[in-house]
Amino acid sequence: MNSIWRLFIPGKHKPSPRIRPSYVRIEASTVCQLDCPLCPTAKGDVGRLIGQGFLKFSHFKKFIDKNPSIRGIELSNWGELFLNNELLDIIRYAHQKNVQLTAYNGANLNTVSPKILEALVKYKFHSITCSIDGTTQETYQIYRRRGDLNRVISNIKRINEHKKFYRSEFPRLTWQLIAFGHNEHQIEDAERMAADLGMTFQVKLASDDQFSPIKNKELIRIKSGLGACSREEYAQTYKASYLSDRVCSQLWNHPQINYDGKMLGCCNNYWGDYGNVFEEGVATCLNNERIDYAREMLTGKKDPRADIPCAQCFVYHDRLRENAWLDPEQISPEPWAKAGEQERISQPKDKLA
Repeated sequence: MNSIWRLFIPGKHKPSPRIRPSYVRIEASTVCQLDCPLCPTAKGDVGRLIGQGFLKFSHFKKFIDKNPSIRGIELSNWGELFLNNELLDIIRYAHQKNVQLTAYNGANLNTVSPKILEALVKYKFHSITCSIDGTTQETYQIYRRRGDLNRVISNIKRINEHKKFYRSEFPRLTWQLIAFGHNEHQIEDAERMAADLGMTFQVKLASDDQFSPIKNKELIRIKSGLGACSREEYAQTYKASYLSDRVCSQLWNHPQINYDGKMLGCCNNYWGDYGNVFEEGVATCLNNERIDYAREMLTGKKDPRADIPCAQCFVYHDRLRENAWLDPEQISPEPWAKAGEQERISQPKDKLA
C-alpha cells in the first residue's frame, strides 16, 4: 500500500507528508495510429506539449530495479501501448520482477503482433480495457477513424486462444464503449458480443456532448450506471466533473509518468511536469515544492499558480467554481489486495478525454 511519512530533504522546501506509491502509471507510448476526433493525441496537442515517443526498455528496467517497492504499473494513457517495439521486453521483465502490468486506461488493439498477443497471456499481463465503440465497421469507424473492427475482434479471439492454451485468466479484458448518438443503438449488441468473448462491459460518457449527441438519453443514464447521459448532466447532478476525484487523487496514490520520465502527476495532464523521474528519482519528483503546491491547490489550501499544470485544467477550474475540494483523508490507499494476490479492486477508465 501507499506509504506516507515525514522526513527532511536537505536544502528543499518545508517538509510535508511524503508520498511513496506502490503503483504508478508510466506511458508506454504517446503515439497512436488512429485519428479519433475528440482525442488530444490525434489533434497533436499531446505530442506538441509533452513529446511524442515510446518508453524505452532500458529506462523501464532501471526504474524497476531502483524502485523495488513498485508492485504495479499502468502502461496506457494518451497513446497506443502496442505500438511500442520494446513492449515484449517490458512485459517479460515486469513478470520476472513480479510487477503487475495493466492497461486500464485503454487500448484500441488495432496493431498487435502475434508475439505480443501470446506474451500478454504467457507473462500474465493483468487487465486491458479495449476501446470498441460499435459492433459494425460502419459504426466503429465513425469515431475510431482508421480503425479496423474485424482486426480488433480477431486479436481478442487470439488472446482468448492463448488463455485457453496456458490455462490462464489473464489478461482480463473489458469492452469499453464511448456512448454517442451514432452507436447507442448497438450498446445491447456490444454487451452480448462482450459476453461471448469473455469480456466485461462498460459504457463511458463522451468528452464532448456536441459530437454525435445522445438521442436516447434514458438508455445512457441506465447503461452508464451513473444516472447521467452526458458529462454536463453528470456535473449538474453531482456538482463535480466526471471522474474528477479519481483523476486528481493520482497525485497521491498512483502518479502518472510520461514515456520519457516526466512526472505529470495525473493522467489528464499534458501541460507541464514536476521534474523527471529517470533523472531525479521518484521520491524527489513526488515530493518537490511544485507538486506539493499542486496537492494543496486540489485540497483548496492554496490559490492557483501559473506554473502549476493544474491551473490549466478544466477539472481544477470546476473545483474552484464549485468549491469542491479533495479531502486527503478520504483519498483511497493503493488499490491492491493482499501481497501475492496483487488484485486490483476496481478498474475504471481514468482519463477524462
